[in-house]
Amino acid sequence: MVAYATRVKRDIARWVEADLIDADAGRRISADVDANAGSRLSGGAVLAMMAAALFAAAILIFIAANWEAIPRLARAAMLFALILAGYGGGALFKLRGMEAFGEAAWVVAAAAFGASIALIGQMYHLSGDEAQAVLVWCIATALAAAALRSGALTVGAVLLGAAWLLMTASRDWWSVEMPMSYLLLALALYLLSFWTQSRPSRILLMLSLCLFGFVLYVKTDEAMEVAVVLAGLSAGLFAAACLFPRDAEKVLRLGSALPVLALLGFLTGVGIVQLDLTDEPGFVVASIAAFAGIVAALLIGGRENRPLRQIAYAAFVFQLGFIYVVMMGSMLDTAGFFVVGGISLSLLAWLITRLERRFVPAQDGEAAQ
Repeated sequence: MVAYATRVKRDIARWVEADLIDADAGRRISADVDANAGSRLSGGAVLAMMAAALFAAAILIFIAANWEAIPRLARAAMLFALILAGYGGGALFKLRGMEAFGEAAWVVAAAAFGASIALIGQMYHLSGDEAQAVLVWCIATALAAAALRSGALTVGAVLLGAAWLLMTASRDWWSVEMPMSYLLLALALYLLSFWTQSRPSRILLMLSLCLFGFVLYVKTDEAMEVAVVLAGLSAGLFAAACLFPRDAEKVLRLGSALPVLALLGFLTGVGIVQLDLTDEPGFVVASIAAFAGIVAALLIGGRENRPLRQIAYAAFVFQLGFIYVVMMGSMLDTAGFFVVGGISLSLLAWLITRLERRFVPAQDGEAAQ
């Protein structure tokens, strides 16, 4: 990323010297490059987050192991001191320009808050279930993320929201009760991600909506309409991302990840339909729809999106294997299976070769960036 920023700033200087842009525009573009040059997670930032998680776990395990030996007032004081130290220390790190360590300290504080809910509830025998505690933890983390404008805390709140969804739904998988309020929570967290400028949070939220669709499918006695709606909405989102990219980016701000997420949603919905129709004639129709969607995604959006191509290729291969397994019983014998498999793989190799030739200009452009 640093090398990219250096090249762009060198080009900006050349454009200004050639009078392609004025000096003021050059300064503004250079400032924007500097502001976004470190937007990707570095290895040091990842290690700092992992260290924060391990540090928080070590402290909390120590407190839990020695819980009975510590006086009640001292227990609460230790927990609140850990929270204050995490948030205060994170703020100091941020002021000194140590962004990764600041975010890591805030993650420790958020983890300490969650442990405080569980341990104090146990200490004072407070009523309530674990799912409610996780929801409170999620809301508190989201409020902290908003106050501190922290991307890491926003990601944490999204993960806690997904955990609350699963915990609430898993109380009784076969009941009709469904936490529909998760949609409101997801919307609130999505809006929060704009304020904290956390694109990873938005990606995780979109993935959690696929999870929500699957849980809803199970809760509604495996109603196929849920999967069809998920696949249809995902296909519409993909079309919007490819036909109206600027408008889609203004609303969702997912960048090149939007078509990928839409394809994953479509594959999830179609996959559920295929599983539901495994022993029915409609399985062939669902499989044709899956292949058509994969090929359409490649032809429409694959040229400039390498992750989309990779997922589409993987889905294509998976679909072949899945269909072989389902339809193996209808084949004459094992030899027939291998013949059909060989022909199919040959066709797959030919198709990928043809598609890659179409994508060569795009790959050259990516390599030049």
